[in-house]
Amino acid sequence: MSELLEMKGIQKSFNDSPVLKDVEFTVKQGEVHALMGENGAGKSTLIKILTGIYPKDGGQIFWEGKAVDINSRSDASKLGIGVIYQELSLIPTLTVAQNIMLGKEKAIKGILQSNKMKLDVEELIQKYNFRIKADAVVETLTIAERQVVEILKALSENSKLIIMDEPTASLSAKESESLFGIIEQLKQQGVSIIYISHRLEEVYRLSDRLTVLRDGVRVAVLEKEEIIPEDVIRLMIGKDLSEATASNNLRVSDKRVLLKVKNLKRKGVFKNISFEIHEGEIVGFAGLIGAGRTEVMRCIYGADPYDSGEILFEDKPVSKTISKNIKAGFGLVPEDRRNQGFTPLLSIEKNIALTNYDTIASHGIVNRAKEKEYGNTMVEKLNIKPGNSQIPVGNLSGGNQQKAVLGKWLSRDLKLLIIDEPTAGIDIGAKDEIYKIIENLAENGTAVIMVSSDLQELLRVSQRVIVMRKGEICAEFSEGRITQEHILMAESGILTKGGNEDEK
Repeated sequence: MSELLEMKGIQKSFNDSPVLKDVEFTVKQGEVHALMGENGAGKSTLIKILTGIYPKDGGQIFWEGKAVDINSRSDASKLGIGVIYQELSLIPTLTVAQNIMLGKEKAIKGILQSNKMKLDVEELIQKYNFRIKADAVVETLTIAERQVVEILKALSENSKLIIMDEPTASLSAKESESLFGIIEQLKQQGVSIIYISHRLEEVYRLSDRLTVLRDGVRVAVLEKEEIIPEDVIRLMIGKDLSEATASNNLRVSDKRVLLKVKNLKRKGVFKNISFEIHEGEIVGFAGLIGAGRTEVMRCIYGADPYDSGEILFEDKPVSKTISKNIKAGFGLVPEDRRNQGFTPLLSIEKNIALTNYDTIASHGIVNRAKEKEYGNTMVEKLNIKPGNSQIPVGNLSGGNQQKAVLGKWLSRDLKLLIIDEPTAGIDIGAKDEIYKIIENLAENGTAVIMVSSDLQELLRVSQRVIVMRKGEICAEFSEGRITQEHILMAESGILTKGGNEDEK
C-alpha cells in the first residue's frame, strides 16, 4: 500500500509548553490506523493540525507524496480529509438531509433542489444500511442516531481519509457493529481511516497499524500482529510512570453505610448497578467515554429517571426530586461546569447563594447580609482568586470557577458530594487545592463520589475505585496496590471483577 499521508517532525507548543515533540505519523491508502494515548498525550492536537484547526510550529505534511499546507478546515476538506468529531456538530432544527448537505447544496438558477438532495441522502443511507430517515429533524433523534448523521456527513464528501474520534462512544452494540461493517466497506474502496478510541477491543479488531503517543512523543508504531492490548496499555502509560503513581491508599471503610444502590437500571444506558458508599469515604468511578458513570450519578442525584432498582440514603428511599435531595444533604458538581455548574454573569456571591436560598431567604425576601457573608466566607475558605466575592464567576480561571461551584455546596450541611471530572481544564496548582478540599470534606464525615477520566487523580484521592464498562460495573479495587495499568485494563475489558484476564 502506498502512503496517503505523512506528517514529519510535527511540533506544537502552548504557552511555551511543548505538546507535540517531532511527531512522525503516516497513513497508508486503504488502511485503518489507530491513534492511541492517554488524555493529554497529544492525539487531539495532532488531528487539529491535520484538519487545519491549529497551525503547526514545526514539521511538514505530505499528501499523496506532495508537501501541502493545511491552514483551515476547508483546506483539509479539499484534499479529501473528512472528520467525525466526538462532539456532535449538527444543527438540531434542520433535517438529516439538510445537515448532511450543508455547504454542498444543489441549486439550479438559485433555486434549491431540495427533493434531489433528499434523494441523494436517502441513497447514501440505503448504501450503508442505516436505519434513519432523511427527513427526520435532528433534535428528535437520539444521541446514537445523531452520531450516525455525523458519520453520513463524512461519507457524503467522498473523502480519501476519514478521521473517527471515539465514534462508538454513544452507539449501541448493534449500531457499533454496523459502523464496523462500514469501516470494512470503506477499506475495500481504498478509503483510509484514522481511528481514535480508548476501547482496546475495537482497536484490536479493526486496526491494520497502531501509533501510540505519550506526553507528545511517538513511542511506538505497531503492525496488526504486534497489537496486544496489555502491551498497548503499558506503552500508553509508561511503566515507570504507572509504578510512580501507584496507590497504596485502598481500604474499605468501617464507618456506617450512607448510600446504597441496588440493581439500578436505565434501559439502554446502564444495568445491574449495585454499590455502597460509607460516611467520610472517597470512592472513585473510572470508565471510558460512554461507560455510563455520569448517567448513574444523575439518577442518584434525582436529575434523571431510572427504570428499576433501589437507591437508599441513610436507609431511606432517595427522592426523585432534586430539591428534596439537596435538603437531605446531597450535592452535585457536574462534568460540564460552565453550562450546568454556575451562572457566568452572576458574581461569586450570587452563585454560592444559588443552592442556599432556603436558608438565606424568608417569605421570598433575601437576607442580603447573610448572602454577602456566605460569599465572603467561601472566597476566604477556598482561596478563590481574586479575593472579591462581587466578581462574575465567568471571569475567573478554571480552577477558581470550580472552587466557586464547590462553594455552593460547602455552605450547606453536606453529607454526600458527587463530583464529576473535578479538575478537567484546571492547572496543576489548582488541582492540588481541589484535592485538599475533597480530602478535608471526607475527614469531616462527608462521603464523596468522584467520577474521573484522570487515572492519576483517581489513584491520588480514592480509597476505593469502581470501574464501569458498557453500562455495568466490571471491577472494584478496594485492597492492596493499584496502578493506572490495572484501571486501564479493567476499563478495556482485559481484567474482570476478580482481577483475572478475560478469556479471549
